[in-house]
Amino acid sequence: MFVAPDPGRLRLRNAARAVIGVGAAVALAEMCGLSLTASITGGLAALLALFTVTDPTVRRQAVTTALLPAAGFPVLALATALHGVTPLRDAAFVLVVFCGVYARRWGPRGHALGIFAFMNFFITQFLHALPAQLPELYAAVGLALAAAAAVRFLLWPIERRTPPPAAPAPLPGRGLARHTTRQAFQATAACAVALSVGQVLSEDRWYWAVGTAWWIFVNTASRGETLVRGFRRVLGTVVGVAAGVLIAIPLDGEPLPTALLVAVCVFGIFYTAAVSYSWMILAVTLMAGLLYGLLGVLDPGLLVLRLEETAVGAACAALAVVLVLPVTTHATNDAWIQRALHCVHAATAQATARLAGSPTADPAPHAAELETLLARVRMALAPLVHPLSPFRARKARAGQVIALLDDCAREVRGLVTVAADPDAGHDARLAAACWRVEAAVQALTAGERELEGPEAAGTAASPAGTAEPALAHLQGLERALTELATPLGSDPKAPFVISA
Repeated sequence: MFVAPDPGRLRLRNAARAVIGVGAAVALAEMCGLSLTASITGGLAALLALFTVTDPTVRRQAVTTALLPAAGFPVLALATALHGVTPLRDAAFVLVVFCGVYARRWGPRGHALGIFAFMNFFITQFLHALPAQLPELYAAVGLALAAAAAVRFLLWPIERRTPPPAAPAPLPGRGLARHTTRQAFQATAACAVALSVGQVLSEDRWYWAVGTAWWIFVNTASRGETLVRGFRRVLGTVVGVAAGVLIAIPLDGEPLPTALLVAVCVFGIFYTAAVSYSWMILAVTLMAGLLYGLLGVLDPGLLVLRLEETAVGAACAALAVVLVLPVTTHATNDAWIQRALHCVHAATAQATARLAGSPTADPAPHAAELETLLARVRMALAPLVHPLSPFRARKARAGQVIALLDDCAREVRGLVTVAADPDAGHDARLAAACWRVEAAVQALTAGERELEGPEAAGTAASPAGTAEPALAHLQGLERALTELATPLGSDPKAPFVISA
């Protein structure tokens, strides 16, 4: 939790760049004489632009950033125009929720535009913005996006030197079986109920319940993932409220220390997002308290209300994934693990061809894809390995699968390194060992118990410790795949992943 790896210090650099981008956006708004409300809007817009735009290439990131106003400005105008018309405002917000989630079917760009549209409606409620403020809100958002783009693409173009890993393609499906369609209905139902219950708690701050329900559905695919995300959001909010009582309330909106602490929170959001949702929400909650302090409305009761609204939103999200077009954790696990195993197969096959002398074979892209798929597998299995999970046997099997897949990834990385060496040996033993690895993957993904023939998975034909590096990696990969047969072929009455 405190020493999560940061290869290439990428999280550190992204977090530092976010502080610069958000700071530049707020500074521009202040220099132009815009109001505090507009400055906060601009800062949040810059944060969203830097946080949500995750296209796999710099060019696509630039296009998505340029398209953000097309998604945000109409929603901003709609939210301010309906500010005092409660029934229409509520209906419009629910419609924005549905469209924002449905847009995720168009990949990272649709995902970013959907979030930006939703958050523009949310920010308007957060700041109680009125139609008369719309011109300066437009100006603030435009300046913020320009500042964020300048920092991201000119001042500190991290992605030009270290391209971000491509996100794995979503699980297939059509109609209501499609993940984005199903989740759009789930999120809409959750947000509609959260809106109604949230207004019972507070006519002014009900939007926190809606925001909680919305964000719980971001980057989740199954019932278990969503439930774990809701728990972590509530936990992060509890700690963040406590931090707000100890830090934000005593500051009472003092500009300079508040600005410095908001910068720390922005850094924390970006630095922890990839490794701990609870820590990220702690930073978000503290930042919200600090912003309320700047607006002059912060008190302990408001922070308690924030926690209550968060609990309402999490409960509504939990009910929605259980009752509205539910997808079991088992089904999601099965799909992601099979994709990871097929990627192991592809990487091994390409390495085999490369070692056999093929000039066009390249296992490196498959190895990179395997890393992203394993991150998605860990997310899918998170509900089973959660400390509060009551299913001990499933937790043990899930932990074993994660460990063995990590072993596979390590051996694939080593194999790719060896295959890249032009002096690597091209003998028949490599081809035989690669065949056994491919056969082991086929047995796992086909659900077969064993293979026919003398070179079935698990038979020892690779040399031992004195073997050449490629053979040693293949032997380790074969061993891990063979051991995976036990947890993946577990009792179907206690489903966890691929059943026999």
